[in-house]
Amino acid sequence: MSLQKRARRKPVRELANKKEYPKLTLDQALDLVIAGKKAEGLRERTLLDYSKMWRYFTDWLKENYEEVDTADLLTRDMFRNYINYLRYDAKRYDGHKYIDAEKQGVGLKEATINIRIRAYRAIFNHLEREGLIEVNPMDNVKELRTDVDLTNCFTDEDVKALLAQPNQRDYVGFRDYVAMNVLLDTGMRMNEIINLRVAEVDFQTRFITLEGDRNKNRKPRLIPFSAHVSKLLLQLISENREHFKTDRLFLSSYGENLGWNQLNKRLKYYAKNAGIDGKKVTSHVYRHTWAKNMILNGCDPFTLQKMGGWADIRTMRRYIQMDTTEMRRSHDDYSPMNKFRNKRV
Repeated sequence: MSLQKRARRKPVRELANKKEYPKLTLDQALDLVIAGKKAEGLRERTLLDYSKMWRYFTDWLKENYEEVDTADLLTRDMFRNYINYLRYDAKRYDGHKYIDAEKQGVGLKEATINIRIRAYRAIFNHLEREGLIEVNPMDNVKELRTDVDLTNCFTDEDVKALLAQPNQRDYVGFRDYVAMNVLLDTGMRMNEIINLRVAEVDFQTRFITLEGDRNKNRKPRLIPFSAHVSKLLLQLISENREHFKTDRLFLSSYGENLGWNQLNKRLKYYAKNAGIDGKKVTSHVYRHTWAKNMILNGCDPFTLQKMGGWADIRTMRRYIQMDTTEMRRSHDDYSPMNKFRNKRV
């Protein structure tokens, strides 16, 4: 019969120094994160996204790990299992008000899953910094690799076809036409467009001034616009003042604030009518098109970064992917062999 070894007693000092961590329920963990992030000045939309992403995860957790009810019981493997579920088994648009999930496929896109991973990482990084958890279950949980999409810009022919679609004789058509021109001329984000006010537009200098609280990275931004867009904006302001009493530029036909989804649906409608297939048409594709053409027309990357409001130039690089035609033209124009060959001749 083997003898049992006597357990080594831990020194009193070691026990006294050991930090005790609270046992937070999943709801309490989220509430603490939301309160902390709100104090840091995060936008309301970001906080709502955190809550939504957390609910997606905890709903899945109840079905697969019923015994897990506190944050300290969450592990890295649980999150990796959840990611695999999202990749291969999750129904697209599950729970959507207007889209029948049964008619959709299964498995979310890598970009969608990465948005959730970033949200969970932000939540647990906050809890770890605040000393509320001992182990961060998101450590070493990597984002999924995504393919670079080289079709996320409009061609010159696409742009001409799109701008020909709105009926400029009615208010909605003209408003959409102006919005499309502003998107292509300035690269503004959708939320910046729909919340644009007359006071933010300087027609003398042709600059739009957005304060820090209106920008994604919280920094004030000056956005130049062309003389052509200046005329269109003045026409839209004149039209608005005839019928509505508000200083917002982009309004519904009833003078109400224009919604993000409303304008995006209109952009998709025009793309469909223009026969543009194989591209996910949103305001962001307009932003990609603006950034790419600015570079092709000779704008230097640092000026473009400032105008576009990107905090990191690496983010901007994703917006200016070049296709093979532009690569061929650039190579033919700038290949060093042109110089060497001419010298021999």
